Amino acid sequence: MILESKRTTISATTALPQTLAYIMAPHPQQPIFGVVTNGDDIFFVKLVQTGNPQYAISRTFAPFASSRELYNAAQVLKNMSRIIG
Repeated sequence: MILESKRTTISATTALPQTLAYIMAPHPQQPIFGVVTNGDDIFFVKLVQTGNPQYAISRTFAPFASSRELYNAAQVLKNMSRIIG
Protein backbone atom coordinates (compact mmCIF):
# COMPACT_ATOMS: atom_id res chain seq x y z
CA MET A 1 0.00 0.00 0.00
CA ILE A 2 1.21 3.48 -0.86
CA LEU A 3 0.34 6.65 1.08
CA GLU A 4 0.84 9.99 -0.63
CA SER A 5 0.07 13.27 1.10
CA LYS A 6 0.12 16.91 0.06
CA ARG A 7 -0.40 20.14 1.95
CA THR A 8 -3.99 21.21 2.55
CA THR A 9 -3.53 24.16 0.20
CA ILE A 10 -2.95 21.76 -2.70
CA SER A 11 -5.68 19.61 -4.21
CA ALA A 12 -5.28 15.94 -3.36
CA THR A 13 -5.81 15.02 -7.02
CA THR A 14 -2.49 16.65 -7.93
CA ALA A 15 -0.81 13.70 -6.17
CA LEU A 16 -2.43 11.11 -8.47
CA PRO A 17 0.37 10.95 -11.10
CA GLN A 18 3.02 10.55 -8.40
CA THR A 19 0.97 7.87 -6.64
CA LEU A 20 0.50 5.92 -9.88
CA ALA A 21 4.24 6.10 -10.53
CA TYR A 22 4.90 4.59 -7.10
CA ILE A 23 2.44 1.75 -7.50
CA MET A 24 3.51 0.75 -11.02
CA ALA A 25 6.18 -1.57 -9.55
CA PRO A 26 5.62 -5.06 -10.94
CA HIS A 27 3.27 -7.11 -8.77
CA PRO A 28 1.26 -9.00 -11.38
CA GLN A 29 -0.60 -11.37 -9.05
CA GLN A 30 -2.25 -8.94 -6.67
CA PRO A 31 -3.81 -5.49 -6.80
CA ILE A 32 -1.88 -2.60 -5.30
CA PHE A 33 -3.62 0.11 -3.29
CA GLY A 34 -2.85 3.73 -2.65
CA VAL A 35 -4.26 6.33 -0.28
CA VAL A 36 -4.00 9.99 -1.26
CA THR A 37 -4.76 12.84 1.12
CA ASN A 38 -4.12 16.50 1.62
CA GLY A 39 -5.39 16.48 5.19
CA ASP A 40 -8.87 17.64 4.19
CA ASP A 41 -9.73 15.16 1.44
CA ILE A 42 -8.97 11.46 1.02
CA PHE A 43 -9.29 9.20 -1.99
CA PHE A 44 -8.18 5.69 -2.76
CA VAL A 45 -6.45 4.21 -5.81
CA LYS A 46 -6.36 0.58 -6.92
CA LEU A 47 -4.02 -0.73 -9.62
CA VAL A 48 -4.38 -4.14 -11.26
CA GLN A 49 -1.50 -5.16 -13.53
CA THR A 50 -2.76 -8.38 -15.09
CA GLY A 51 -2.51 -7.75 -18.83
CA ASN A 52 -2.67 -4.01 -19.38
CA PRO A 53 -2.32 -2.05 -16.14
CA GLN A 54 -5.65 -0.52 -15.11
CA TYR A 55 -6.40 1.75 -12.20
CA ALA A 56 -9.55 2.88 -10.45
CA ILE A 57 -10.10 5.87 -8.20
CA SER A 58 -12.64 6.11 -5.40
CA ARG A 59 -14.75 9.13 -4.81
CA THR A 60 -13.24 11.82 -2.62
CA PHE A 61 -14.02 11.55 1.08
CA ALA A 62 -14.11 14.73 3.17
CA PRO A 63 -13.82 13.58 6.81
CA PHE A 64 -14.11 17.08 8.23
CA ALA A 65 -17.47 17.55 6.51
CA SER A 66 -19.14 14.90 8.65
CA SER A 67 -18.28 11.98 10.89
CA ARG A 68 -20.02 9.72 8.38
CA GLU A 69 -17.36 10.59 5.79
CA LEU A 70 -14.61 9.55 8.19
CA TYR A 71 -16.47 6.30 8.94
CA ASN A 72 -16.84 5.58 5.19
CA ALA A 73 -13.12 6.19 4.58
CA ALA A 74 -12.27 3.89 7.49
CA GLN A 75 -14.50 1.20 5.96
CA VAL A 76 -12.55 1.41 2.70
CA LEU A 77 -9.28 1.00 4.61
CA LYS A 78 -10.73 -1.98 6.47
CA ASN A 79 -11.75 -3.64 3.20
CA MET A 80 -8.33 -2.98 1.71
CA SER A 81 -6.66 -4.62 4.71
CA ARG A 82 -8.78 -7.74 4.19
CA ILE A 83 -7.68 -7.99 0.56
CA ILE A 84 -4.01 -7.39 1.36
CA GLY A 85 -4.14 -9.92 4.16
